[in-house]
Amino acid sequence: MNKKLAAALSGGAVLVLTLSGCSDDSDNKVNDWAKKVCDQVQPQLQKIADANASIQQQTADNSKPADVQKTDSAAFQQISQAYKALGSAVDSAGPPPVDDGETTQKEAVKELNASSAAYADLQKQVDDLDTKDQAKFADGLKGIADELNKISTNGDQALKKLQSGKVGTAMAKQEGCQKPTASASPAAAPPKDPKDPKDPKDPKNSEDPKASKEASASASPSEKS
Repeated sequence: MNKKLAAALSGGAVLVLTLSGCSDDSDNKVNDWAKKVCDQVQPQLQKIADANASIQQQTADNSKPADVQKTDSAAFQQISQAYKALGSAVDSAGPPPVDDGETTQKEAVKELNASSAAYADLQKQVDDLDTKDQAKFADGLKGIADELNKISTNGDQALKKLQSGKVGTAMAKQEGCQKPTASASPAAAPPKDPKDPKDPKDPKNSEDPKASKEASASASPSEKS
């Protein structure tokens, strides 16, 4: 029942993950601005990727509602904080040195903060779900997945504008603005019992295809064009 959430998260729009293009060293001011932003962006993109991965790992049909609730709540909190930090990164960098840069920057910050608030609201919704009633819990998750879809398909026009033209080209070549892969141990994932024979991190289970698949699972917000 958590698979819809994982699928919805993988479709989410995140700053600078749609970037592509050749570098252009002719405008050092733009490149300097991009580096200032991207140096702060990478840790936040990593947090989002890890939170997404933790939800992906909690998608088994036999997952207990309480475990799903705990994982999803922590993941949404982490994503909300990451978007807030992304907004602060773009805000603190100042307007990019291009035409209409100040307006573009302010609108992008506004969208990132709105996304942060939206994920904070999703966390509250997850926390309020009834884990004692499997059917009601599943219905509640479906509603949250629908909300996630809305977040991922609406309100990213300013981010797209920020990622266009000279600014987008400059950001595309910055290592800090590249799409990360999830860490081996997502911060939002519940700790596993080291004595659990099913723990994919246990070396004795390294030959188990299913365990290996879980151990290597990683998911990041997808590229949006």
